[in-house]
Amino acid sequence: MAYAVVHHFPGGTEEQYEASLSAVHPSRSSLPDGQIFHAAGPSDGGWTVIAIHDSRESWEQFRDDILMPRLQQGVEGGFTSEPQETVFEVVNLQP
Repeated sequence: MAYAVVHHFPGGTEEQYEASLSAVHPSRSSLPDGQIFHAAGPSDGGWTVIAIHDSRESWEQFRDDILMPRLQQGVEGGFTSEPQETVFEVVNLQP
């Protein structure tokens, strides 16, 4: 079942997002393995990123093997605080 992850970065900016994205995505035009949707933009008080993975397991693998190790190393110009996270199993995903 698809799995959604919503990260809100209070005070986050587009510049921080771009720096962080370049550190964890294979390229600007492709998604990490298992990720089937990605959207991001300014939101009330910061920046929000929405990612949908093909399963909870693929999210956890991306989080544990790519996202967290790279962010813990520090991303120059990237987000400076932990996000507020919401996750849920997707019961309806339309193209």
